[in-house]
Amino acid sequence: MSSHMIDSILFSHVVSTEEMKEVFNEKNNVQKLLDVEAALARAEAELGVIPKEAADEICSKAKVENIQFDKVREGILKVGHTLVPLLKVLESVCEGDAGQYIHWGATTQDIRDTAMMLQVKEGREIILNQLLELEQILADTAQKYKNTVMVGRTHGQHALPITFGYKVAVWVDEIQRHIQRFEESKDRLLVGNLSGAVGTFASFGEKGPEIERLVMKDLGLGVPNICWHASRDRFAEFLNNLALVASTCGKIANEIFNLQSTELDEVEEGFVMGKVGSSTMPHKRNPGTCECIVSLAKLVRNNANLMLQVMEQEHERDGSLWRTEWILIPESCIYTSCILKLCIKLMSTLNVKEQNMLKNLDILQGLLLSERVMFAISDKVGKQRAHEIIYEASMKSFEEKRSFGEVLMEDPRVKGILTTEEIERLLDPKEYIGLSAQIVDKVISVRGSR
Repeated sequence: MSSHMIDSILFSHVVSTEEMKEVFNEKNNVQKLLDVEAALARAEAELGVIPKEAADEICSKAKVENIQFDKVREGILKVGHTLVPLLKVLESVCEGDAGQYIHWGATTQDIRDTAMMLQVKEGREIILNQLLELEQILADTAQKYKNTVMVGRTHGQHALPITFGYKVAVWVDEIQRHIQRFEESKDRLLVGNLSGAVGTFASFGEKGPEIERLVMKDLGLGVPNICWHASRDRFAEFLNNLALVASTCGKIANEIFNLQSTELDEVEEGFVMGKVGSSTMPHKRNPGTCECIVSLAKLVRNNANLMLQVMEQEHERDGSLWRTEWILIPESCIYTSCILKLCIKLMSTLNVKEQNMLKNLDILQGLLLSERVMFAISDKVGKQRAHEIIYEASMKSFEEKRSFGEVLMEDPRVKGILTTEEIERLLDPKEYIGLSAQIVDKVISVRGSR
């Protein structure tokens, strides 16, 4: 039985996706290690470093189905090395003396870093596609509700009217920046490494840089300017980009969590009959998807922080910090992919309660439009004087629990400037949403220009 949620039979669906687990499972990791070794053999054969026949044999046998995992495990337990036992098993299935040419001139970190980058390449593509899907769903939601008026809140308090589409467009804009970051960082990130024990190509000789170039071309990765055994900024940038994605999704989930509270009840997670919120309170319809997203986002952020600490490498290589990545990178990709899966589900099935949004607009009995009234009288009395007048009227409305319109109509300073009809019009929230709809259109148009 599994001892980690990621592989749990019962709970893996709430922290992972099958697609991303396939990228970072042990079988794919070993295959990527073998892919790097095969690419190395092909490059060295092309340059005459090893016999072509040996390279052909190595490449033909560098398949995960040829590897006996129990033997590799036994070897690791015996010799305490993470790669040599795998190379021994590969050597044993190669015909003749071809196995003697495996791993010629390379060091373990060359192979492991490049293999990890191949997994990151696959994982990055999955996450980017999920981001594009989420962007589409959010954009459609913003467009649908761009004229749906609701309360805009600042500091947890009613501020001014906005539209729900405008709120969602803020999320769209954030997701678009994440997509941009993923695209801009691609060439910096997807770079392999194959330069020997301390990165000087000493074991390869003069042909070292060309061997590295051929290997990376074969694998579809970039070539570094210099060895990055002790430079972990590529992975640090990637994990921090994942943390940014996770944090945006966490923010969206937290916002929906709050808007779903009984007191507000403006939106609700998609609900199907049979979904249970509580083992003791049958009435509960809890925002469980939101809670999952928020909790996973915290884990991704924590991993990103730890990855920054991994950058403090000692000398030319540092195994104590390097091994940390073997946990951080797969976990972060798996969690982020799950977060995006859950966020896509959340937004695809979201129940938007427009009538409750309208009802909540009047909780303050007109005070939501105090700014509009203030500006309406500013031309007559000046901005600062107008603020004083409307502030006093607002506080009176609060303290006496009376409608703002009623208080304004009794105030001689306001009554001398505005008619009853004008005050009623000024207190209509539907008429004071600014350029909400136009801003939504502007944000959504970015997708068309990409």
